[in-house]
Amino acid sequence: MRTAIFSFFLLAGLIFAGCVNKHPKIGLLVHSFETPRWQNDQKYFVDAVKQLGGIALVNVADNNGNKQLDQARDLINAGVQVLVVIPVNQTTSANIVSMAHAKGVPVIAYDRLINNCRLDYYVSTDNIRVGEIQAEFISKIKPKGNYALLEGPTYDNNSRMIYIGQMNILQPFIERHEINVAYREFAKSWRTDEGYRLAINSLDTTSKKLDAIICGNDAMAMGAIKALKEFGLEGKVAVAGQDADAPNIQQIMKGNQALTVFKRTKTMATTAAELAMHLAKNEPVDPYLSTISNGERLVPSYLVDAVAVNEGNIEMIVVADGN
Repeated sequence: MRTAIFSFFLLAGLIFAGCVNKHPKIGLLVHSFETPRWQNDQKYFVDAVKQLGGIALVNVADNNGNKQLDQARDLINAGVQVLVVIPVNQTTSANIVSMAHAKGVPVIAYDRLINNCRLDYYVSTDNIRVGEIQAEFISKIKPKGNYALLEGPTYDNNSRMIYIGQMNILQPFIERHEINVAYREFAKSWRTDEGYRLAINSLDTTSKKLDAIICGNDAMAMGAIKALKEFGLEGKVAVAGQDADAPNIQQIMKGNQALTVFKRTKTMATTAAELAMHLAKNEPVDPYLSTISNGERLVPSYLVDAVAVNEGNIEMIVVADGN
């Protein structure tokens, strides 16, 4: 009799465990919705997790690092089996990784690398290539003259990588004295007002003699375009950004922005969701093709290609991808 009761509870436990594992909980920590693209990333990720049979639990930190740390703790306590993080800060977010690992929860950094920790995986675009694409395109239409580089904030590792990519292309022009980087500054944030502030500074520094402005992202590019308009220079100074935000696509069509770089956010989000679900189910993951050092280890990385978007290929690239 005792054996039969034990067997019944064992079977019930196995059935219950199977039900729990059938729909894994995946945590997503979003740094903020400061630019339009991040709501798309969230939507694509949540939809992909749902289609794969999981449950996505999402928290948005409003660019507050302490708030994101608390949100991570809450999701871990809620039983997420994997944590996907768009970090507020590339350095302090290492605390999230340590906290998650203490509970046996693997961490995937999404789009932004988390430095100096035993990060499990990284899903992003090749951000060095983003910078190269920007500089390649702009240097073709403005092969000589004064350039301003308005970089993203230093708390985001992507800013440094994009800058490296830009300089990979621009350095030969600089050495031949064809292009002069007359102004370079890292922003305090990725916002439009920061792009405007830095653009005004660059125009003042160069006595309004600029030929090109390469921006860390499209939000900053909108700020640069606003500054140029105030001096009647819109469309005369070549402007580049990244993210393919809708307002910037409109500016490209008007001739006020030369280029944006499109990150295939749907592919990135789906890749992160698939990886998270494999980890949650203890299934083999797809082979990664590259690693990126975060100062602590070579992090297995899944990098999605970026694409240059200009007036000639907007419909083919952005519209066809569903953005």
